[in-house]
Amino acid sequence: MAPANRLAALVARLPQPLLLALGGALTGLATPLLRSRRRIAARNIALCFPELDPRAQRQLLRATLRANVTGLLESLRGWFAPAASLRGLVEVEGLEHVRAAIAQGRGVLLVTGHSPHLELGGRMLSDALGEPIAIVARRNNNVCIERFLDDARRRAFADVIAKKDMRGLLRTLSKGGLVAWAGDQDFNYQNAFVPFFGVQAATVTATAEIGRRGNAVVLPYWFQREADGRYRLWVEPQWPGWPSGDPVADAARYMAELERVVRRHPEQYLWVHRRFKTRPAGEADLYARTAETP
Repeated sequence: MAPANRLAALVARLPQPLLLALGGALTGLATPLLRSRRRIAARNIALCFPELDPRAQRQLLRATLRANVTGLLESLRGWFAPAASLRGLVEVEGLEHVRAAIAQGRGVLLVTGHSPHLELGGRMLSDALGEPIAIVARRNNNVCIERFLDDARRRAFADVIAKKDMRGLLRTLSKGGLVAWAGDQDFNYQNAFVPFFGVQAATVTATAEIGRRGNAVVLPYWFQREADGRYRLWVEPQWPGWPSGDPVADAARYMAELERVVRRHPEQYLWVHRRFKTRPAGEADLYARTAETP
C-alpha cells in the first residue's frame, strides 16, 4: 500500500471524537491557506443569510470552514474505513423507498446536495442497503490527485461516473444501477436560474429527464452530522407533483427542498464553492471584490 493510502487508512479508523477533534485542529492550521475559499464562503453566507448580523455570519463562517476541513477526513473514512469502523455512527431512515425500486428492477437516481462529507454519506448509504452504488464526480485537473481520488473512490463505490458522462450515467441507470447525483452546482449546461436562499442560481434542469431516460426512480436522500457527532441519513419518497413536466419548475423544487435540509445544519453545505458565479444577463459578478460586503 502506498504511503498516502496507509496514512488515509489510519485516519479512516480513528474514533469519531478524535477524528472530529483532528478536523478542528487542522482547521486552525489551514485557515491562513484558505484565504480564497474563506472569502467565497463569507460572500455566500452574506448573500444567503442576510437576516444574520455580522457576528452571527462570522460564527457561521468559522463553523463552515471547520466542517469543510473535517469533511476531508470524513471522506477518507468513507473511502478507506472497514465496515466495522462505521457501525453505530449513523441512523438510517427510508431505505424501503430504494428497496421498492430495486424490487421493480429499476435503477435509482439518488438526488442529494453537496456537503463536505458527501462521499461518506454515499458509502454509508451503500453499506446500509447492502448494495453497491455508483457516484457522479468531477475529475480533478491534477493527474496525481485524480489518480489518488479515483483509486480511493473505487474502493468504496461500484463506479465513478464523470460529471459530464451522460451516456455512462444513463447506461448505469438503465441496467438497474443505483447512482448518487448532486445536481445542485453550476454545470454550465442545461441550466436555468432558480432561487436558492433567495438568490438566483444557475441550476441544471436535466435531473428529472435523466430519471425518465434511464427508466429510473428518482429519490432524494440527505446526510448530515448531528450535534452528538453521529450522522443521520434519510431517503425520502419522490416529491409530490415532481416531476411536473416543467424542467425549470422542477429545478426550483429541487433547490427549495435542498434549502430546507441545509437550514437544519447550514455550516454543512459547500459554501466554499462559487455557487452563484453565473449570473443572469446584465447582473454583476457577485464575487468581485467591489461586490463584497465589508
